[in-house]
Amino acid sequence: MYVEELDIPENAIRHLLMRGIQKLFPPQEQAIEKGVLKRKSLVVCSPTASGKTLIAEIAALKHILDLGGKVLYLTPLRALANEKFHTFSQYETLGIKVALSTGDYDSDDPWLGDYDWIITTNEKADSLLRHKAGWLRYITLVVADEIHLIRDSKRGPTLEMVLAKLRKVISSLQILALSATIRNAEELAEWLNADLVKTEWRPVILREGVYFSGDIFFSDNSKITIPESYPNPLDNLVVDCLNRKGQVLVFAGTRGNAVSYARRLADKVKRFLTHEDTRYLVEKAGEILSVEKNRITESLAEYMQKGVAFHHAGLSYRTRKIIEDAFRNAKLKVVCATPTLAAGVNLPARRVVIASYRRYNPELGYFEPIPVLEYKQMAGRAGRPQYDKYGEAILIARTIDELDYLMENYIYAKPERIFSQMASERILRTHILASIASDFASNKHELQQILKFTFYAHQFTIKDLVEIVNESIEYLHRDNLVSIENGKIKATPLGKRISQLYIDIETATTIIKGLKRKEKATPFAYLHLIALTPDIPKLHIRRREIEKYEKILDLRASELFVEEPIGEEEYKIFLSSIKTAKLLEDWINEISDDQLIISYDVGPGDIYAITQTAEWLVYSASELAKELGFYSHVANLLELRQRVKYGVKSELLEIIKIKGIGRVRARILYENGYRNLDDLSKASLSDLSRLPLIGPKLAKSIKEYLAGLRDEVFITTDREVKIEDYF
Repeated sequence: MYVEELDIPENAIRHLLMRGIQKLFPPQEQAIEKGVLKRKSLVVCSPTASGKTLIAEIAALKHILDLGGKVLYLTPLRALANEKFHTFSQYETLGIKVALSTGDYDSDDPWLGDYDWIITTNEKADSLLRHKAGWLRYITLVVADEIHLIRDSKRGPTLEMVLAKLRKVISSLQILALSATIRNAEELAEWLNADLVKTEWRPVILREGVYFSGDIFFSDNSKITIPESYPNPLDNLVVDCLNRKGQVLVFAGTRGNAVSYARRLADKVKRFLTHEDTRYLVEKAGEILSVEKNRITESLAEYMQKGVAFHHAGLSYRTRKIIEDAFRNAKLKVVCATPTLAAGVNLPARRVVIASYRRYNPELGYFEPIPVLEYKQMAGRAGRPQYDKYGEAILIARTIDELDYLMENYIYAKPERIFSQMASERILRTHILASIASDFASNKHELQQILKFTFYAHQFTIKDLVEIVNESIEYLHRDNLVSIENGKIKATPLGKRISQLYIDIETATTIIKGLKRKEKATPFAYLHLIALTPDIPKLHIRRREIEKYEKILDLRASELFVEEPIGEEEYKIFLSSIKTAKLLEDWINEISDDQLIISYDVGPGDIYAITQTAEWLVYSASELAKELGFYSHVANLLELRQRVKYGVKSELLEIIKIKGIGRVRARILYENGYRNLDDLSKASLSDLSRLPLIGPKLAKSIKEYLAGLRDEVFITTDREVKIEDYF
């Protein structure tokens, strides 16, 4: 089928043709035949790079341009949401308004009502439902990308409930669910009342195989021999592919391995770079260091200039984006990544090497084989449609028995069936409160009606959830989060606020119990209180660190809201929360990123994730304090929120908000006598320009910012108040 045959507006057809899209891929053609342009819901299960996203784009164009509808595009990750926003923004030339919304869970984002195509994460969509965003009723198409992540025990239930609620309240809703790997796709399609497009077609042939003793044994019984120039199999597999003008993705089991692989490969890869490649990579390495310079990015920049990079969640989003773009542009030859890269980000390579099929499980305390589904996700990255006729996904065997094991359990195996993860009381409890607080349900029967739309109810039976529902309602009633009268269930003001804040109920109760115990507390005590909650990522305590953090606990126990627990497991978690709180305290006391990285064995991305979550939890604590009348805490928490947001001491809060002034530059200004906006407004441009890390450009920006503030006027009932009156 050709693009000209599509039942979409002419200007949309012209746009696709201008992009070089003339003929549809087989999965796309099947989707058209199955009625995707006739508002038929579909589950599309086809390999990576087979054109699933274009199916969603064509359907969205139909809804927006022909039907006057509104499209909601759901992704599991912010990085993927950003990537899709960049892709879909090209349609703004057709008059389509595209928006991205992934942050601020305490808002209904009314501005999104003016947009046609909204890209967001599953969690943000859930928060919008909790806030009863009015524009949601106008959604006509929902695209659920990476639908197989319903199997994820932590994040799957959120996607499941979002789809269940939307299906319940919008009867004519079209759903398009996308994935590369669903074994029981038929079951998923039945749940969504959708037709199924399931195909193994790929634009680039995928060859899956296992490397052993110099040979790669492929699933089609063919074999190729790799020159053994080095003692390590990984080195040989990488260099062989580079000799064939391909690029390589290496998936490592840990961040440490990703870094060590990049370090070892760097000098071997360097000789494959052209002068143009080198110039580009030197520039990009410099760009990374200009954004964030620390021991991790310095190593990354060194390896990048030799054609190799490591990629993991410990790096900032901006740094990861530079790496991904350099690889897509074929300048970077090898990326050594943790499996998070396989979760949706479009980064194909000629050869994908899964360096280890075992992953450490910290809960069980030992290494275990990765799921087949995870292997298939990584293997699917093999093959660049614009460059390669084939892609190779390679596992590494050390013995002949392991070769047989890998062929049978990964190469020839099918991915695991997807099962709903809704039957967890703690998870379901949160969604039950959200359903009551946002008026989706006002009694047990109505709750069951929502749950009937879940994948769990389709796979098993709603009766299996009834007992958990009853126990959850009792729990919520006991904690004064809902009231029950004559069978009618209503959220209390506290319950409603907790739901709106998008925090775990256990997080809320932990914070509330803590705030009740003291009228005032130190910043460390507040930070430790939120570090105890299940919503914040906790730092692992290594054996060599136990004594260090026990000493900190002994010294500061009197500050804390909570006494140390008696149980051994609880004590370990408690000590971990002390370490997490100490990192946050160091952050707000302006300890450098480099020192934090060394002291806590974290990356810039980890610091960002922890501080961003901490900021939200401190804000939530202030809102709970207001709700419950704990006013002695409110001012302290509001100031602490700003300190956590910017990573500064209190004295810098006035000047840190100037655009372009981060924590380091704010400290430079302060130490040079510019301690508030009034000081800065009196400074000359030349004096500011001479300061370290300021310079003429930023100095001018500061002065322009201050001039803009002076021009702003607040109108009160009796007089005009200028901004400078507040400082």
